[in-house]
Amino acid sequence: MFKALVVEGAANGGSAAVRELDESALPAGDVTVAVDCSTINYKDGLVITGAGGLVKKYPHVPGIDFAGKVLHSGHPDYKPGDAVLLTGWRVGEVQWGGLAQKARVKGEWLVPLPAGLSARQCMAIGTAGFTAMLAVMALESQGLAPGAGEVLVTGAAGGVGSVAVAILAQRGYQVVASTGRADTHDYLKGLGAHTVIDRSPFADAPARPLEGERWSGCVDSVGGNTLARVLAQTRYGCSVAAVGLAGGSKLDHTVIPFLLRGVNLLGIDSVMCPMPRRLQAWQRIVRDLPVARLDAMIVDAGLADAPRLAADILKGQVRGRVVINVNA
Repeated sequence: MFKALVVEGAANGGSAAVRELDESALPAGDVTVAVDCSTINYKDGLVITGAGGLVKKYPHVPGIDFAGKVLHSGHPDYKPGDAVLLTGWRVGEVQWGGLAQKARVKGEWLVPLPAGLSARQCMAIGTAGFTAMLAVMALESQGLAPGAGEVLVTGAAGGVGSVAVAILAQRGYQVVASTGRADTHDYLKGLGAHTVIDRSPFADAPARPLEGERWSGCVDSVGGNTLARVLAQTRYGCSVAAVGLAGGSKLDHTVIPFLLRGVNLLGIDSVMCPMPRRLQAWQRIVRDLPVARLDAMIVDAGLADAPRLAADILKGQVRGRVVINVNA
């Protein structure tokens, strides 16, 4: 038997609670993992509350990330006792996930725990931090380099934004963090933000296709009008990495920034990211994310706290990164 957060039904009349399950209930897969830690991402909030309509079959165990040790393995790359982590692959959405004391998945989805990081630190990074690293890599592949000018991070106090600020600052960029929460300014400066600005100037769609050139790059987790406004202000030949849609999925804009300024809009997907790039991103995280700044982002919680935190993250009320100790 093991404990798991079990979601029953959808948002209307549904519920999420910690229950005991038999190991035989786990889904198909060739590796069974004893989970140490999981986390709460925006997608977890959608799954747990039922707000996103992402789950098609109930009961369901959410949790798109987990870290732990291999219990049983039929995969040649893993043996019992190996420390591993998982992010993405639609685990916690289509298949049962990591907000549980045990998980069973395909071994090809697992990543060996990076040397120098604990399970707790890996879950403080999780999908959010992994996505942030992919965004930085994409921007740099398009020519962004330290000294280029201001690099904007929107939704900066959230999970993706917090890690993006810390990585970019460590790399030597002049980071401008945009947030709607005044109480997070000191937190963001502690992560390395050079300047913290309010999100309100980005709330409305741009009145003109092009505005004054300011941003040498941007990691945008908001979407909607914010992304449209950022594109209108991005400097000639520079790029914006789109990683989220907390502010809306619709992009109401013109192609003018792409045609007259050569602006690049880079889509970032961490779910189905191929394994070679996945491993490269984790190596970069070890190198470029300062552990002290990572630890400053962490909010520790237990499995029973997940439903409350899921609702909070959808309302933008979670700062930094939540680590769920599934054995607490």
